[in-house]
Amino acid sequence: MGWFKTGRASGDAGGPPAKACAGSRRSAGERIEVREVSGSRDLNRFVRLPWAIYGNDPQWVPPLLIEVKEFLNRKKHPFYRHGDATQFLAFRGGTPSGRILVSDDPNYNQAHGANLGCFGMFESVDDPAVAAALLDAAAAWLAARGRTAMRGPIDYSLNYPCGLLVEGFGTPPRIMMNHNPPYYAALLESWGLSKAKDLFSWWFVDPLDMDSEWDRKARWLARRGAIHVRPFRKHDFKADMERCRDVYCSAYEENWGFVRLTDEESRYLARNLERIAVPELVLLAEAEGKPVGFSITLPDMNEAIRPLDGRLTTFGLPIGLARLLCRVRHIKTARMAVLVVLEGYRRRGVSELLILSTLRYGKTVLGYTGAELGWTLEDNDLINRTIEAVGARRYKTYRIYEKQIGGPGR
Repeated sequence: MGWFKTGRASGDAGGPPAKACAGSRRSAGERIEVREVSGSRDLNRFVRLPWAIYGNDPQWVPPLLIEVKEFLNRKKHPFYRHGDATQFLAFRGGTPSGRILVSDDPNYNQAHGANLGCFGMFESVDDPAVAAALLDAAAAWLAARGRTAMRGPIDYSLNYPCGLLVEGFGTPPRIMMNHNPPYYAALLESWGLSKAKDLFSWWFVDPLDMDSEWDRKARWLARRGAIHVRPFRKHDFKADMERCRDVYCSAYEENWGFVRLTDEESRYLARNLERIAVPELVLLAEAEGKPVGFSITLPDMNEAIRPLDGRLTTFGLPIGLARLLCRVRHIKTARMAVLVVLEGYRRRGVSELLILSTLRYGKTVLGYTGAELGWTLEDNDLINRTIEAVGARRYKTYRIYEKQIGGPGR
């Protein structure tokens, strides 16, 4: 699962940096310096670095600068109420050439009996020395806090963007999903990181005409299980989200890497979700009035954001915002970011009912032509089989890496 990062922060002056050649190797004699981000100048460099990496990548979607700054804002993001994080920048010959976010979540370690931290927001030119310097800095920061392992890419936790793209570079990332150059895997592995888990994303265009194929079966399943599927109530959106939080935690608490959302994180994500969601695509499945499953499908805002080059304003005028509001009405794809069913109600057609209800509205009312489903864990056979059964195909793979730190051999 991932969540959309939104909001506004100060210090958004200046434009994206000039494009640089991400594939260039380090010249002889160029010194690599890594330092912790401090002050607005460093923050702007950190946030804008991707423009230097992805300038020639036709699939990259420039993020909104104000959203990235909001995500990193210690005063605004609820992760910092219980965890800690910092950012590092790498300079090669005085030029910003890489970045990394490193985070420590005591809640995760307590829940899993673990002793690890995470790295995320990793970007680097194609130079193992730059990547190693960044990873060394992140590992040292965690080791100083007593952590003995590092996992990533994970932005704070699996409740936020995570995973390194290792398959499926030829299509753009969907809302809340990462994108990176193919050479990143070699950079991470050259430092000694190895695979911990793969995450799958699936593409769905309804090749089986699921509405007609599944309609009779879905009706029968609904009658047999007394399952009622309804959209979240517009006037009570936050309350429905709160009801679903318990379903989410109960269903996922045994999953690899899961960490329970705090109350503040739950409210933060609900506020952000309410701003961009189409209520008819945020569905709750109930049995005798009790929530037993839910799904969240979001319009792929990346379609609307992509042409803005990271900006909602130009010379103080909301030109980008006006373009965004106009383009949102013409979005043609979506992403089912969450599909959760309680253990006792699996294999009873609840997942299929949620998918079918989403398909009907997205396809017939909104005119969507395709949607991403996922991510899913590579070993979640039940949900992966369900997704395959409705005609989706796996089209992207994201990898989470891990390494022991603080001991011999790095």
